[in-house]
Amino acid sequence: MALIHRAELVPGKLEILSSWLPSQPWFPGGADGALERVGAYRFDDPDGEVGIETLLVRYPGGPVLQVPLTYRAAPLAGAEAALIGTMQHSVLGDRWAYDGPADPVYVEAVRTAIATGGEQADELVEDDDGQLVSRELTTFAHGSGADVDPASALVVRRVVSGSDAVAAAGSAVLVGRWPGQDEGVVLVTA
Repeated sequence: MALIHRAELVPGKLEILSSWLPSQPWFPGGADGALERVGAYRFDDPDGEVGIETLLVRYPGGPVLQVPLTYRAAPLAGAEAALIGTMQHSVLGDRWAYDGPADPVYVEAVRTAIATGGEQADELVEDDDGQLVSRELTTFAHGSGADVDPASALVVRRVVSGSDAVAAAGSAVLVGRWPGQDEGVVLVTA
């Protein structure tokens, strides 16, 4: 279960992505206007140390982009090229945000979801009285439950608009839905 703190992030997630996205080789172009969040889903780190969140974002009129992120309390050794940015979290302190596929914690969480038929994490938020309450999810991801070859690399679809990628029966995939995308779309293949 993912605990979502009532916190301020400086800079914000969309702010660091607005700087990072246009420099990526898979970026389709068209960064006119403000980047907007379409949805997000999370997985749990069994050790409770790394935040794992995938944002679905787009620029006005552009396709939906999938950006897996991990949030860490310290730099990830050997992953300097995957650093998206650093943020100050008002509850947790300094956070290093990485491109998820370069982080072994993200890779293991997604592989596990695919192999077990697992789903995104439930989310808890703190209400005004300090009580933890479940947040209603609007974005969903689930694994196919198919065998995953431990030697295979994850293939993360970065541009995920439309329903052009439908899972073949028996494939090892993570499939998702979000507001405006009611039909499942392949997000990750193992």
